[in-house]
Amino acid sequence: MLSRLMVHRVPPRAWVAGATLIVALPAHLAAQDRSQSRSMVQSTLGIVASESVLASQVGARILEAGGSAVDAAIATNAMMGLVAPMNDGIGGDLFAIVYEAKTGKLYGLNASGWAPRGLTAEALRAKGITTMPSRGINTVTVPGAVKGWGALHARFGTLPLSRVLAPVIQHAEQGFPVGEVVSVYWKDSERILREDALTARTFLPGDKAPAVGDIFRNPELAWSYRQIATRGAQDFYTGAIARKLLASSARYGGTMTAADLAEYDVEWVTPLSTTYRGWTVYELPPNGQGIAALEMLNIMETFPMGALGHNSVAALHRMIEAKKLAYADMQRYDGDPRFASIPVAAMGSKAYAAQRAALIKPDRATCDVPAGKPTATDNGTTYLSVVDRAGNIVSLIQSNYSTVGFGAGLVADGTGFVWHNRGGGFTLDAASPNVLAGRKRPLHTIIPAFMEQGDLKIAFGIMGGWNQAQAHAQFVSNIVDHGMNIQGALDVPRFSKETFPGCDVNFEARIAKAVRDSLAAMGHVPVMRGDFSSTRMGAGQAVQRNLRTRLNAGASDPRKDGAAIAELPPAAPARARR
Repeated sequence: MLSRLMVHRVPPRAWVAGATLIVALPAHLAAQDRSQSRSMVQSTLGIVASESVLASQVGARILEAGGSAVDAAIATNAMMGLVAPMNDGIGGDLFAIVYEAKTGKLYGLNASGWAPRGLTAEALRAKGITTMPSRGINTVTVPGAVKGWGALHARFGTLPLSRVLAPVIQHAEQGFPVGEVVSVYWKDSERILREDALTARTFLPGDKAPAVGDIFRNPELAWSYRQIATRGAQDFYTGAIARKLLASSARYGGTMTAADLAEYDVEWVTPLSTTYRGWTVYELPPNGQGIAALEMLNIMETFPMGALGHNSVAALHRMIEAKKLAYADMQRYDGDPRFASIPVAAMGSKAYAAQRAALIKPDRATCDVPAGKPTATDNGTTYLSVVDRAGNIVSLIQSNYSTVGFGAGLVADGTGFVWHNRGGGFTLDAASPNVLAGRKRPLHTIIPAFMEQGDLKIAFGIMGGWNQAQAHAQFVSNIVDHGMNIQGALDVPRFSKETFPGCDVNFEARIAKAVRDSLAAMGHVPVMRGDFSSTRMGAGQAVQRNLRTRLNAGASDPRKDGAAIAELPPAAPARARR
């Protein structure tokens, strides 16, 4: 059973109840008797962790060429937009946390786009639309990813963008074999892709979704990357790509204007943080859901999670209930801070967490959890992480929002990528801080994270819609409460409550049946998933830096097709033959 994915240290002598049998297990066998999927990747050089082996290889090659962690992250992200176009791409948004080794400072970047000025709740109601659409042109906001690349590269890049994007352009032109997980998402989206001729032409070659191992080429995406490589990120917003985007918006009846694109900019932000049993955990401030992860951790800290046992009935019950409380607050208060006053400090305070924790019944699930009233004064996909040989670290997440359907399901003609549907995260409820308005950013699901204690620095993230904040809290608990390494912390079975109301909760099948049955008796409603459910539990990546030893480590979630890959040292010069 894979209930604890660590090396199981077996005592040299084990007494069997009711007998006098003594079993001695050699140390080398004990070290092999584990259920962790694989070892961490360790290196004194840089490491790239992503959900595609090809993307990680591209990033590692950029490190080998002398690129920084940011250079490698951009290249890896660009490659992910090619190999997993339903998940992410330059038609979407981006968030990042960067650790700068020479200063020890953390930098947060919010590269989420705003709604076009003409896309408002009133405009949709005038069309007879009463609830926020989940797909189509009315869910399209300005894509922020490329502007994010430009900002990151200007501040932390060392190689020119032309060099950073060159291997991805080559892959786009020559093609790549479609991966196992990606092929399933592609097949699941086939019906939706057929609804638009341009989208079908780009992503249904031969009038069908590519199968595992099929070679997929995207020369139009190569063209888009080449514009960015040679003309800079701004071309996406004011140049040839922008003209194609505006033509596409007009074609589908959207409201995007040249000013909406040209006037958009990213925002450098200060990460929020909390402490969890001696570790400091960082998330980005709203409009993302990171505040929910911090609140959930603060609630969990009021309980002895380590002593309760990993994935025990008592531990899972308290984490699930903590999730409900934190998410109720996030749904009620989170949004774009430029449009609403969000009680961030109160939501992240220990005192408020204690109040919320007191609402958890020790032996009964609560199915209707209202938001609290945080009143303190206040002065929310693909994930990848990179650490370079100097110790610079990038925690980056980027998304089209909906995987099935490829974001908004619409391609800008000639660009090779889809528009995201991030505007579907808005609401039309006028009382909500997240109500749709022009030049406003929606409540976001995608969040990068970072944690540290002493010499250890860990960049991590786990994608998957509203799964992310609760998955972050589980990852942190695995590290802090249960002593796992970063690979084990990703491997272990997770729960995910993707809905806000109710007592339904997804469990991976590796969680013991007796545990699930006990939770059901307490009022939880288990929804069974597979052993490794990437759709419901998401998939994560992590890298780690030990400042004292200068050793790097990387880990990749077995729920996806990815890997953590270390850069190779420079090749030794060949010796001339005598």
